[in-house]
Formats: sequence, structure tokens, C-alpha cells
Amino acid sequence: MSSIRWWSIEVRDGVLSAMRWKDGYGEALLEAAVTNGARRWEWTIMPGGVVLEIAFRETEEWDRFRALPVVTAALDATPDPVNGLYVYEGRGGSAASPSKRPKPRPAGAGAAAIPLPVEEIVRARLAEPQPPVEPIQGLPERVAA
Repeated sequence: MSSIRWWSIEVRDGVLSAMRWKDGYGEALLEAAVTNGARRWEWTIMPGGVVLEIAFRETEEWDRFRALPVVTAALDATPDPVNGLYVYEGRGGSAASPSKRPKPRPAGAGAAAIPLPVEEIVRARLAEPQPPVEPIQGLPERVAA
């Protein structure tokens, strides 16, 4: 009997939960895996994400599965496809064997938002009426013609 090789698809929470992603795409992924030679599979639910571990006998079976449009669409639809998706050889999640999965980057990566310039608010005021000009004493008044 030939040995099997495991591959893992780890999905972390993002805008939506990874469990919601699993509920939406899990059956399609498993159907694609089984029809392309998967011998075993296992879902692992962990805090902040899920892991789908799939075992194939041949690397070519994994490659064929991974290239399927349904698999590509499912991976593109993960809650955080940039920082919350890991695809790697080996078992992941809560498996006892060590895996080669990359460590997630810390949230925020030490970056801070640049403060935006605040424009000064110009307030309009109503013109105040000027008091009537009083004639200066000792000068003759002009007579309107």
C-alpha cells in the first residue's frame, strides 16, 4: 500500500467568520477532492478559523484538485484572502505532527494612520450697523442741494 500525503487549507476569520466560509464552500471542496482522488479528509475547527486537511496518494492528484475552478473560487472567497489564507503541504490545525505553515503576521504590523490635515473653519459674521455720524460741534452742516 502506498503512503498518502496530506495538504492543508487553513482559513482564518476576516470580515466574515471562517465557519461561514466553510458552510458555504465546504461541500463543494470535499466533492472536488473526492472526485479527484482524495483518500481522507478532515475539518479542524479552531479559535479564529478552520483547517481542511486532505490526503492524496499522488502529488499530481493534489495539483489537479488545486487547479480546479471551484477550488480557486473558494479560496478567492475566503474572509481574508490576503492575510487569512494558508495552503501548505502537511497537516495543520490541531494535528500532532509539526507543519510547515507560515506564522500569521501580527495584526496592524506596527503601522499607524497618518493624521489628515485639518482645515480651519471660516465663520461668517453679520455686519453690525454703524451708529449715525454725529456732526462735529463748531462746524457748519452741509445743506443738501
